[in-house]
Amino acid sequence: MLMLSGVQHFVFCPRQWALIHMDQQWAENALTTEGNILHQKVDDPSARQHNNDRITLRSVRIASATLGLKGLTDAVELIPTEDTSNSIAHPKYSGRFMPRPVEYKRGHRKTDECDTMQLVCQVMCLEEMHNITIGQADLFYWEVRRRENVAITDGLREKAEFYAHEMHRVMKSETLPHAAFSPKCKRCSLCDICMPQLNQLKPVNTYLNDNLYEETT
Repeated sequence: MLMLSGVQHFVFCPRQWALIHMDQQWAENALTTEGNILHQKVDDPSARQHNNDRITLRSVRIASATLGLKGLTDAVELIPTEDTSNSIAHPKYSGRFMPRPVEYKRGHRKTDECDTMQLVCQVMCLEEMHNITIGQADLFYWEVRRRENVAITDGLREKAEFYAHEMHRVMKSETLPHAAFSPKCKRCSLCDICMPQLNQLKPVNTYLNDNLYEETT
């Protein structure tokens, strides 16, 4: 199985994901360091929090055979429910609960789907493990101190399944995806390893044709 945390990397940039998970390359920058520090506050599996009638579990182990993914959640809220057919029990607490994953992120809401897809994959893992359907989950952004609700639609599930299968396809191919230079490369800690700017350069034969060889008629 592949690591669920890699979904965010793959959606952000398949090449970044491959460098990390296939070539075991890694480098820190200010953004990754800050993210690691912030996650230390939530990644404690022994910590449980009661907020009114909700119970928050930390670092819950989850997996999906369908997606071929496994990993840990940042947090899962257990929300009491009267629905006995679409709910779970917990050995330490009485009653029935609807689990609601909460994924913590360093910055603010993204323009792409990397955070959302990671969260949806968490939902799908929990759904498969407990044979339930989860309709809501949340992203919490530290920079703005705000929770963003995500309605888990069939469309999002289909996208998450597509990305998961693509991750396995790339892993099986043992070939690094092509480097495509874009503005988001500036935020990537692996930019100096990936060197996407090289793809902007002209091929050698093009340079020679343009600068050394005379055209023949």
